[in-house]
Amino acid sequence: MAIPTFQRKICLLGDFAVGKTSLIRRFVYNRFEEEYLATIGVLVSRKEVILPHGIVNLLLWDLAGGETFVHMEEAYYRGAAGALVVADITRPDTFGLLNVYATSFLAINPQAALVFAINKVDLKEDFTEASKRAQDLSARWGAPHFFTSALSGEQVQTAFVTLARLTIESHST
Repeated sequence: MAIPTFQRKICLLGDFAVGKTSLIRRFVYNRFEEEYLATIGVLVSRKEVILPHGIVNLLLWDLAGGETFVHMEEAYYRGAAGALVVADITRPDTFGLLNVYATSFLAINPQAALVFAINKVDLKEDFTEASKRAQDLSARWGAPHFFTSALSGEQVQTAFVTLARLTIESHST
């Protein structure tokens, strides 16, 4: 019996410099690079995830963050099965934008799965406020959240594998 194989488009969403590209690099290549290079437009990476349900080929769309990208979002979001929506734990203002990104993404892909990543946890010791905000997001959107670090790799694999699993469950026929 053949193992089912799925292909899923995943968008990484969040403000500029929250660590979207670094999370992809950690997940796909298991590496971290110190220098910051702003993403212009979109970069696409591929990663295979093996689940009990089958093999999921993730196409990871690393989208530029910030206002300059807003005009192209519909074209880039279209056809996505899920999104990793990313905030920077050291920049509380990036949390408020998660609702904006989730709303615009789900308006185009209403059946898509969401996972929230609160990134750069290696730079902060006290998670009290971030934890409350993350729990509120999870409750509002019915989506899990993870405290991630692209630098150390903490919870990065778990966040992406969870998202892969959710895309299979939400699109099962």
